[in-house]
Amino acid sequence: MDETKKEHFRRTLREIKNLPTLPGIVTKLTTMAEDPDTTTEQMGKVISKDHILAAKLLRLVNSAFYGFPQRISSLNSAIILLGFNVIKSLIISASIFEIMEDQDVELWEHSLGCAVVCSVVSKRLGLNDPEEISTAGLIHDIGKVAIKMELPEEFEQINTMVREERKSRFAAEREILGLDHAEVGRWLAKKWNLPGKLIEPIACHHDPRLAKTEQMSSAVVHFGNIVIRGMGYGHGDDIWVPPMSQRAFRMLEMSAVDIDEILDEIDEKLWDVKGFSLEIQSEQQAGATDQ
Repeated sequence: MDETKKEHFRRTLREIKNLPTLPGIVTKLTTMAEDPDTTTEQMGKVISKDHILAAKLLRLVNSAFYGFPQRISSLNSAIILLGFNVIKSLIISASIFEIMEDQDVELWEHSLGCAVVCSVVSKRLGLNDPEEISTAGLIHDIGKVAIKMELPEEFEQINTMVREERKSRFAAEREILGLDHAEVGRWLAKKWNLPGKLIEPIACHHDPRLAKTEQMSSAVVHFGNIVIRGMGYGHGDDIWVPPMSQRAFRMLEMSAVDIDEILDEIDEKLWDVKGFSLEIQSEQQAGATDQ
């Protein structure tokens, strides 16, 4: 590939102009979080001022991929239960809901499904911060959205290659752009000042060996991505299931019985998230009508 062209793609995707800028609320909350005197009540009040965002956040917190046994009815409780990093990531997710739903419902369903798998697996393995791992699963493919918005012509070329040459999207991206969506996702996550606990699983979800500090989280998101693809949940034109990293699989130390039980639990939870996007959209429309 022409190095000048490759550099042009890199520069375009690093500068990202068409994705929405993060809501000002994220900057405000980040500043508040750095102040040790800030209370969860104060944070909750700031979020509550944007009632559409608040509704989306509570919907996400109560969704199947977090799986809290009791319903979370207040933002204060959500902040305490999930921690600021997850809340910040969910605000980011909420800010791109419209794009993912309007532009690529299959990708959005895949992202939700991956989050479900990450939640089930991380809890079963007793990992720390399972909510952060679920959130990494939710936004692991954000690089695909960036490529679609910033390089629409090349995105269509990638789609054509996937369809006609029966290649995986990952391979088609490498061939046409000289880079892939995981790399773009890392740039975005860094641009949004997400913590390393989220950046590495996004950047390394196709090859967890590349992770320096978050190998286990990256292995879970890698596993979640492959399992949900294998179940045919939200795959679009790209029907190929990526190969499982044997090293990642060994890290998870799951028996055949574990996997059977995990798949049963995932299957059950996926029913709960089937209508999730439509519910979010109807809330959004209702909120817009109220304004």
